[in-house]
Amino acid sequence: MGQPMKTELDLSRRPDAPALPASLAGLSLPALKQAMLDFGVAETQTGMRAKQLRRWLHHIGTREFADMTDLSKELRAELTHAFTLDRPDITEHKVSVDGTQKWLVRFAPGVEGESVYIPAVSKTGALCVSSQVGCTLNCTFCHTGTQKLVRNLTAQEIVSQVMIARDGLGEWPASAEGRQLTNIVFMGMGEPLYNLDNVAEAIDTLSDGEGMCIGRRRITVSTAGIAPKIPELGARTGAMLAISLHAVRDDLRDELVPINRKYDLQTLFEAIRAYPGLNNSKRVTFEYVMLKGINDSPAEAHDLVKLLKGVPAKINLIPFNPWPNSPYECSDWNVIEAFAAIVNRAGYASPIRTPRGRDIFAACGQLRSESIKKSAAEKRREALAEQAAQS
Repeated sequence: MGQPMKTELDLSRRPDAPALPASLAGLSLPALKQAMLDFGVAETQTGMRAKQLRRWLHHIGTREFADMTDLSKELRAELTHAFTLDRPDITEHKVSVDGTQKWLVRFAPGVEGESVYIPAVSKTGALCVSSQVGCTLNCTFCHTGTQKLVRNLTAQEIVSQVMIARDGLGEWPASAEGRQLTNIVFMGMGEPLYNLDNVAEAIDTLSDGEGMCIGRRRITVSTAGIAPKIPELGARTGAMLAISLHAVRDDLRDELVPINRKYDLQTLFEAIRAYPGLNNSKRVTFEYVMLKGINDSPAEAHDLVKLLKGVPAKINLIPFNPWPNSPYECSDWNVIEAFAAIVNRAGYASPIRTPRGRDIFAACGQLRSESIKKSAAEKRREALAEQAAQS
């Protein structure tokens, strides 16, 4: 008789071993290593196997274990039985007349989030990703703020949004020449700094030169002003910083961006100045939505210049994007141009952002899913019903 087939797996996992992830797609390198260890790969082999998986998943974009030719056939067969390479389900995909694309992604029963691909402008195409489903900040001009927080997204769920976009754009392998998706902006649903651990892990995965190959200088994280977390974001991620500003006086910002009542403009700017590595090549982007008769006067433009003194900065002026029953109107175009001229004369770049994807509600401030926060009992009932339907 022949010798028994050798395998690198220890398939006698302890009964109390951690549950394995359903899909490996989007997992960070440490998470892949842990998944292989929990699966039964010898500890001495987990680092190598995780790096092989990272290359196939995040650089090549493969959807089948059978394609992973540097893994043994036996291991590929075992992985196929234990895991998938699935992305979350796409509930809805819309394409705007201007080429903007929006995906509504179902991460779990009752948990849906949106991401938006904005086609190349000056050779730069950006994917706007969500870090939460819903939001707690209640910014009055933002449609997402009308949706209660459902939950934070995991690092894997954040990365999966990029994988879905790359699938749709045909952007594999990650190092392909002339790729359309060059930048990632955390400007979708939610406040990234209230989910910093998962955002930082996702950025590590996205910026990995052996994986998804998106440089940290091409990743921007936008915050409404969670001041204590701002220097930590820079130290942990090296990402570019954006501030959702929208007002230059505390009384008005208290109304538009209610987190200002906790972290006022003085506190916010102290945190911004402490952001690691700020210089003229690593400027802070300030987002300023133009609201008719609210924050668009010449006096406010001059006050904005004073507020920015000493901060390497550029200002994105954003024409307000309407949504159903919104209480605001967009500033007139000549008013926006006059505001921009004042800021430009002071030496700050202040481009007026061209509205993209308005017809599919994919423009800045328009993202909102129909997910609702449900009780644990409701979630259990839905999960059981879904399992029964699939069996």
